[in-house]
Amino acid sequence: MSRGKTPPSADETEHFVSQAPFDPRSIEQLSEDQEKLYLASQWKLMWWKFKRHRLAVVSGLFLAVLYASILISEFLAPYNLHSRHVDHIYAPPQAVHLFHDGRFVGPFVYATSFKLDMTNFKRVYTEDRTRIYPIRALCRGDTYRLWGQFESDLHLFCPAASGGTVFLLGTDRLGRDVLSRIIYGARISLTIGLLGVMVSFLLGITLGGIAGYYGGMVDLAVQRMIEVLQSLPTIPLWLVLAAIMPLTWSPLLVYFGITFILGLLDWTGLARAVRSKLLSLREEDYVLAAQLMGASPSRIIGRHLIPGFMSHLIASATISIPTMILGETALSFLQLGLRPPITSWGVLLVEAQNINVVVLYPWLMLPVLPVIMVILAFNFLGDGLRDAADPYK
Repeated sequence: MSRGKTPPSADETEHFVSQAPFDPRSIEQLSEDQEKLYLASQWKLMWWKFKRHRLAVVSGLFLAVLYASILISEFLAPYNLHSRHVDHIYAPPQAVHLFHDGRFVGPFVYATSFKLDMTNFKRVYTEDRTRIYPIRALCRGDTYRLWGQFESDLHLFCPAASGGTVFLLGTDRLGRDVLSRIIYGARISLTIGLLGVMVSFLLGITLGGIAGYYGGMVDLAVQRMIEVLQSLPTIPLWLVLAAIMPLTWSPLLVYFGITFILGLLDWTGLARAVRSKLLSLREEDYVLAAQLMGASPSRIIGRHLIPGFMSHLIASATISIPTMILGETALSFLQLGLRPPITSWGVLLVEAQNINVVVLYPWLMLPVLPVIMVILAFNFLGDGLRDAADPYK
């Protein structure tokens, strides 16, 4: 030590070493919420981000309830699908009332009577305010076979037992309840979208995965095939393929034929998305490691590459399903798709082809409302899933 300098004090040289076990999280002083965020998996992050999109959550719940309802369509509908009421042809929707003559009665409808309007050639229905028909809940009505197996006559609600009617959305040209037919039609219109997406995903993931993984001539051939299909006008191509189906086919075969056609024409966009993803992911180190360990190309694509962008595929599915539903509705409306006795929303809209019918009986256009609501719900759900697919933004 040099002269003239004072030695350091004890306070300046003293050091303290903690004997407690080292906790790396104590350095950053993580809060409980930060800790949950840093330790959460990608799927949990996606779920948290999806919940913040309130409109997507509501749309998802709406679609879940709608798809659950198709399992019990017969129970929810007040009438059987083929029940006819010859005294109530083209009957307008009946309003539901709660009070009669100033006193609470409960849900009921008034009796109706009609007379022929020879000027406009239509039936004019008027309410008879002296007769009321209470609406029954969990009641016995038209018989049906649930899922084609179990015979029952239990309904969610029914008209009054003493000859009453409850046509909340009116009737058609054969006196069939429009509400009941919309409920039954949801089973076909909603499931055809799911089955069509399955066909589309099978083709899109398979062909897009092969093109993206192998590249070269395989990629060139798949891309040229996609470009040819995308250059064809969609609606005329639908019409040609639908017209090929024989008229002698059963309604069930027509249903699966329409499903296959819709899936056959919707896979091209998905195939290109899968191809572009695989072109970037196949150069990753974990893919090279799988190849060196002897994994087959199908295993590498299915177990290592596809799960890497599964969230993107889920979002694509919610956007493709509305396209399938609109395609079935358009084909059935043009009478080239599903045919009676199968009932879908598109088949119901065939009744509204005549402009005179629409002017005189506008309630026959009501089957278009569930189509619009389902399309909007799927679009909102797709927006929420697309945002949640990249939780790190």
